[in-house]
Amino acid sequence: MATQVTATRTAQGGPPLGVLGVVVTALFVAGLVLGTALAGGSPFPSPFGEAAPIVAYFQDHAFAVRVGGAFQFAAAIPLAIYAATASSRLHHLGIRAPGATIALAGGLLAATFLAASGLTCWTLSQPAVTGAPDLIRPLQLLAFAAGGPGHVVPLGLLLAGIAVPGLLAGLLPRWLAWTGLAGAAVAELATLSLLVEGAAYLLPVARFAGLAWLVAVGFKLPLHRTRANA
Repeated sequence: MATQVTATRTAQGGPPLGVLGVVVTALFVAGLVLGTALAGGSPFPSPFGEAAPIVAYFQDHAFAVRVGGAFQFAAAIPLAIYAATASSRLHHLGIRAPGATIALAGGLLAATFLAASGLTCWTLSQPAVTGAPDLIRPLQLLAFAAGGPGHVVPLGLLLAGIAVPGLLAGLLPRWLAWTGLAGAAVAELATLSLLVEGAAYLLPVARFAGLAWLVAVGFKLPLHRTRANA
């Protein structure tokens, strides 16, 4: 019995990662679906569109924007908890390489920018802003910058920070670890959306692939690690 105890590193308790991943994804998707439904099926406008229709959207659908922003802000909280829990678990699994710290930093940055985007959308829904068309476009661009590349690029660091030690230490199935690295690469490439309008398509690809990967990893990352695998 003593040999078995010394042969295993046991992670401390914490929120279940898989459940946290599901909550983050559910809140974010719910914000998109409810916001679109409350706007009568009109999607959130692209920041690259013409100014007049964008201003009209925020003036006509202020409540839909408010609801979407509230759910974005709500999703940021379990994302931050996910990052902290994943980093702690990697440490308790014996990972001393920078990956665990990179995951924590990336996750906290991604959560911070997502929360900032949600709060900016809430601001966009207020009468003081909708009644001042000159404020709408700058605030929409800020919401896009924070919730787009500001959120997605650090999300890639969270993915990479888990995937690299998961691959090298054999904590994750190889296919899952490599998938995470591929998602992280796409997320980092999404930085180009700040320079090239056409690169903006990378944002939803990296975002939803990353969220799906975090859910899968949440259920796959082990709670303990044997000495033979250390």
